[in-house]
Amino acid sequence: MPESAASNEPYLKLEGIRKTFGSFSALKDVALAVANGELITFLGPSGCGKTTLLRIIAGLETQDSGTIIQGKRNISRLPAMKRDYGIVFQSYALFPNLTIFDNVSYGLVNRRKGRAEIRRRVAELLTLVGLADAGGKYPGQLSGGQQQRIALARALATAPGLLLLDEPLSALDALERLRLRGEIRALQQRLGVTTIMVTHDQEEALSMADRVVVMNHGVIEQIGTPQQIYREPASAFVADFVGKVNVISAVAEGGGRFRVGGLVLTGAAGAAAVTPGTRVRLYLRPEDVVINGAVAANANAAAATVTKVEFLGAFCHVTVQVAGAEDQPLLINISRHSIDRMNLVEGSPLQVGLPADCMRLLR
Repeated sequence: MPESAASNEPYLKLEGIRKTFGSFSALKDVALAVANGELITFLGPSGCGKTTLLRIIAGLETQDSGTIIQGKRNISRLPAMKRDYGIVFQSYALFPNLTIFDNVSYGLVNRRKGRAEIRRRVAELLTLVGLADAGGKYPGQLSGGQQQRIALARALATAPGLLLLDEPLSALDALERLRLRGEIRALQQRLGVTTIMVTHDQEEALSMADRVVVMNHGVIEQIGTPQQIYREPASAFVADFVGKVNVISAVAEGGGRFRVGGLVLTGAAGAAAVTPGTRVRLYLRPEDVVINGAVAANANAAAATVTKVEFLGAFCHVTVQVAGAEDQPLLINISRHSIDRMNLVEGSPLQVGLPADCMRLLR
């Protein structure tokens, strides 16, 4: 988030946003404040309400109740055409019968800008998105990634105060998606435009956002920086949805100890407050599990056997059975070089440690 934004009033503020479709509650008292110049991502599974919330901000859907303040102006009941935003859709939504120049200039023409100003602004935007020579072409002559760049240029043409991105990269192939997300983020930071992006892609959300809004069943589960969302999940849903995580079923024994089959683990955030005999779940990221030489200093050490090695390029997902808790396989992230050095294959013995300070107890 830009430093100047932290001390200012929120540029966009939502309070008590509710939306139902028949008997289905799509949004339930959603509240959110977005700082000027911030890039926020709405992250969540299909049907969680993220696209509905974006459409309500845009005026393409009407909330049942609640207020929306943008730039100190109440836009809660304003029609879409009177709101100050540009929007980019998943499907590009370019006019196939218009040239790229005419697509980008569409909003400027509707606002009755002069020809010279339109030519200057379109040339500036096409240069900005790396397609300076594309003005005379038609959308069908461009690749998917190029068309999305044009859609972005069109959304920015009128210099809106708010940029809305509705899963803008999901229709692209993996390499183009990776390239374009970096370009969008760099462009957003360069222009300083307040941006909200809807995505179901965790990597996209974590790599692009100043803050991530994790949604589930019409409510916000957690709002935080990408680091906070990943390292300090506020709920079991967030821990399970964002990234890989080991979920370990255990029974509290008191004194911060938990029994997992034949093992007793010590420590975990909030462990001391749990009543003995309570069944709990402990959450531990695969990259936080330590192995072999690093295990000696760990209280939660155990012998294990490798049952699966999944090659993913720079690192591998290694699944192990832990002695005493064989019914709860443990996933570990291990670098490719470490795999080669230790010659780890199915059946290999391994010492593992479960660091207490990395485990989280989530009710």
